[in-house]
Amino acid sequence: MTAIPTLNGLGDIADRYDLILCDVWGVLHDGQKAHGPAGEALIRFRGLPGPRPRRVVLVSNAPRPGDGVGRILDRFGVPREAYDAILTSGDLTRGLIAARPGARIRHIGPERDLGIFQGLDLSLVPEEEADLVVCTGLFDDRSETADDYRPELTRLAARGLTMICANPDLVVESGNRLIPCAGLLAAAYAEIGGPVVYAGKPHRPVYEAALAKDRDLGGDLSGAPVDAARVLAIGDAIRTDIAGARGFGIASLLVARGIHAEELGVTAEHHRLGDVADWLGRQAVHPDAVIERLRW
Repeated sequence: MTAIPTLNGLGDIADRYDLILCDVWGVLHDGQKAHGPAGEALIRFRGLPGPRPRRVVLVSNAPRPGDGVGRILDRFGVPREAYDAILTSGDLTRGLIAARPGARIRHIGPERDLGIFQGLDLSLVPEEEADLVVCTGLFDDRSETADDYRPELTRLAARGLTMICANPDLVVESGNRLIPCAGLLAAAYAEIGGPVVYAGKPHRPVYEAALAKDRDLGGDLSGAPVDAARVLAIGDAIRTDIAGARGFGIASLLVARGIHAEELGVTAEHHRLGDVADWLGRQAVHPDAVIERLRW
């Protein structure tokens, strides 16, 4: 495997890019508070001179609309000057549901995610009346596991109901814990033969939608879309952020102090990022560079 550089900061490579597609959980905040230097790094990137405006689109697998994520970022202290737009798997899920007007939906997930359905032509119904499943997460992600859902998932799969997975992440960082996500249930559903449609990273539609966001903001000064060679994806998950970027054909930067922190040896007890070549060499896909935390 070609040696993968470890960066001191985003400033080491920022001039190479015009558009950053940046993950949120694990990069800009830990589920409880903002990572201050990460927001500052994106602000500095957006301020770089050049023939094309430097933009940041936040791309999150959050199972809620982008404006809801924006309010969470405000509460955590992530500055709005750090980004131009937000795109979530919740936004893509809403589009998939809107394409099936009148759908009778079995929602698997907590009440806090109900905003994903607001204003859409649908009915939320019990399992036995459903013709579509939308999974936004576990009802209680602090105590439940996928095993708690296997009886219902087995019944739904036997009926051939499609599941829309509104968050393909398996786990997400919250403080010093990893919390299970909808992707865990979707994987269990697929394992028993249930059809799954994923909304979000690492799947191609979310990247196409993110570039469309940039075009909606005006493209370059002539209105032309960004060159894929000038796009950088930043994230903390090999399976979603890095694999998605590689599949879409854009560069990626792995933030080590995220969901892979323990595997990469950057825990509370070990503050410095060491040699990561061995661990990365065992992964199916590799980032173009690694950074301990997103900073300038």
